[in-house]
Amino acid sequence: MSELKVNKISPRSGTDVTLGDSGDTFTLPTGVTLDTSNSTVTLPDGSVTNAKIADSTIQLAKLSATGTKDATTFLRGDNTFAEAGGGKVLQVVHGTDETARETTSTTYASLTLNASITPSATSSKVLAIVNLATSSAFQDKYAFFTLYRGATDLGNSGGSGFFYTYDDIGSDVYMSGSFAHLDSPSSISSLSYTLYGKCTSGGKARINTNGGRSTITLIEIGA
Repeated sequence: MSELKVNKISPRSGTDVTLGDSGDTFTLPTGVTLDTSNSTVTLPDGSVTNAKIADSTIQLAKLSATGTKDATTFLRGDNTFAEAGGGKVLQVVHGTDETARETTSTTYASLTLNASITPSATSSKVLAIVNLATSSAFQDKYAFFTLYRGATDLGNSGGSGFFYTYDDIGSDVYMSGSFAHLDSPSSISSLSYTLYGKCTSGGKARINTNGGRSTITLIEIGA
């Protein structure tokens, strides 16, 4: 076997050097280090497999992706680590009220039923679910119910809120109803959600009559 000892191999012309011919094998014996830390190595597609990695494992610390690399995150297509999201429930708050409440106001007034929640991130959404026990005994009158976050009416701009009743009988009619609203408060402060009611002139907006119970549930959903 012939042996060639040199300190440097450079192309005679141009910038390329070819080692051997197709089918040749170049073997690096045990103990030899091939240092390419300051170079670029181009490998053919599919040439790197677990079998060709010394410990068959690529450690998280060896990946170039940005973000927190741990057991609670995953690697996204944009080469960043992120926690699982898209609808994860972060907390649930529930409130109930069994006291009879009513208002004769023709503009929205508080009916007391409420719950408070402090979102963990400004990107979180709050799903509010309200179940009402209500009644009517006022012929040809409407009662409207809406939900406020603080001083903000979350109902529609027409003022009919999320739920309404109409009495065309004029005697006590007990009923239940529910509505839900997905809110985007963009806040990490404590938020109070309260049921409000109003009615047409001469009527009443009532809840919890005849031993009824109304509830409100707030669910924080991660972005």
